[in-house]
Amino acid sequence: MNKDHLIAAFGLAGALFAAGCTSVQSYSASGVYLAGEFGKTRYGEKARLYRIIGAGGLHMDVTDYGGKVVSLWVPDAKGEVIDVTVGFDSPAGWETTDPYFGAIIGRYGNRIADGRFKLDGRDYKVPVNDKSHNAALHGGERGWDAYVWDAYTFKNPDGSGVGIVFQKEFPAGEQGFPGCVKAKITYTVTPDNVWRVDYEAVTDEATPVNLTQHVYFNMNGWGRILNQDLMIDADAYLPVDENLKPVGAPKSVAGTPFDFRTFRKIGERIDDPDPVLQHGPGYDHNWCLNGTGFRKVAELKGEKRAVEVWTDQPGLQFYAGNFIDDEWKMKGGRPMMRRGWLALETQHYPDSPNRPDFPSTTVRPGETYRTTTEYRFKAL
Repeated sequence: MNKDHLIAAFGLAGALFAAGCTSVQSYSASGVYLAGEFGKTRYGEKARLYRIIGAGGLHMDVTDYGGKVVSLWVPDAKGEVIDVTVGFDSPAGWETTDPYFGAIIGRYGNRIADGRFKLDGRDYKVPVNDKSHNAALHGGERGWDAYVWDAYTFKNPDGSGVGIVFQKEFPAGEQGFPGCVKAKITYTVTPDNVWRVDYEAVTDEATPVNLTQHVYFNMNGWGRILNQDLMIDADAYLPVDENLKPVGAPKSVAGTPFDFRTFRKIGERIDDPDPVLQHGPGYDHNWCLNGTGFRKVAELKGEKRAVEVWTDQPGLQFYAGNFIDDEWKMKGGRPMMRRGWLALETQHYPDSPNRPDFPSTTVRPGETYRTTTEYRFKAL
């Protein structure tokens, strides 16, 4: 893309970027701005950074490197904004800590036990990259989070939102999966402070597809998340073994540390001696969501801000940041902390390709995989 194309595509932001003097802090009007180069990935791809500013005060910085969310600024009742997520100053931050912070996850989110599954009578093998749990995690050794995607910005003419579209084609045999998959992920920020994620994918051969966004939240912006209030609309969860592999049928949450049907402090029972819980250790489990269709499935409350999670998916993986290392550094050199952020990943159940009793994740030629999740932010 040359300088003229940059200016045409991004207006003033494109002109500033082409001239080498872009500063995201100078942007205030609702829109999407190309903020500049974001460094090289370990695979030698050049990443870029974008700022999405909604009319209601919500704004976020994202990179085309795996669609990763770098920052997510949420207003309170007075309009004061804080950053409620984890991010880094360059790709190296993810590559030296955890690659999944705020990223698009695919081709298969969550774990496939032993990295093996059978589809239409054929055996397939995905690299076991979560060696401590003997599983293929989030797509294998190089999941969709580790690629630079094509990115296209937009502003809806009716004022309903601004955002960015990420597109990429993944060849048959990628990480051992069958079928060439073309994927499109759309981030939209609306005037009422909703971040909507729309997922689409098509394939030329039957293949498992289970996409999610691995954004992390701390609705106070800092500190442990243990005193924040969480609700998950689910009567059942999936018990797991020591490898976090689902075992048996879904189990009722009643009388267990997994009961979040009404708001509870996250830290209230996170260290209970329940053996399934301590396989985490602490929360890193799938809840079998109540209802069908697009509905509210969870809500997280901080002191002044909250986020509602809406989705059409059957499952929610709640991960309480148990493996975040206190020695890690995030953007600006800020120290991180164990259980300082949590993830609420809307998705199908883990290990579904090996569990015909679970909702199917198989997509076939002629079908289009579609799912939507919204994060609805509000002031308290």
